[in-house]
Amino acid sequence: MDNTKKDKRYNRLYEQLKTIVAKTDDPIAHMATISAVLYHKMDYFFWCGFYRLIDDKLVVGPYQGSVACQELEQHKGVCWAGVDSKKTILVPDVEKFPGHIACDSRSKSEIVIPVYDSDNRIMAILDVDSKDLESFNETDQKWLEEIVKLIRNGKK
Repeated sequence: MDNTKKDKRYNRLYEQLKTIVAKTDDPIAHMATISAVLYHKMDYFFWCGFYRLIDDKLVVGPYQGSVACQELEQHKGVCWAGVDSKKTILVPDVEKFPGHIACDSRSKSEIVIPVYDSDNRIMAILDVDSKDLESFNETDQKWLEEIVKLIRNGKK
C-alpha cells in the first residue's frame, strides 16, 4: 500500500476509533477494539494485539491473529526492546533482529509501540506483525503512536 493511501486509511480508522473508545474508560476494551479494527482494516497486518506489562512481565492481552506467546521472555525480542527503550521499534526483517521471539514463524516484519498510562508509565505494547518483509514505515509509526494514545486518554 502506498503512503498516500495508507495515510488516508489510518486517518479514517483513527476517527472511527476515537469515537468508539470515547464511550468507555476501560483500557482493555480499548485494546480489544483497536486490535480488531486494525487487524480487519489493514490488509498487511498478519497479527495485531497487545502485550500488557504486569508485574514486570509482558503478558498477552487482547489480540487478533494466530495463537500468541502467552508471556514473553524478559528483556528479549522486539516487544521488550520497545519497553526497555521506551520508543517505537520498526523491524523490516525479524530474522535480523537480535533475540527475536518467533511466536509464529510466518511473521517477517514487525512494529511495536509503547502504550502509556495516565502517569506516563508503560502499561502495554502494541505489537503488529506482517507476513511480508518491510511492511511498516514512518506512516505506520506516526498513526499507530496516535492510535495508542486513545487508550491512555479514554473517556473524556
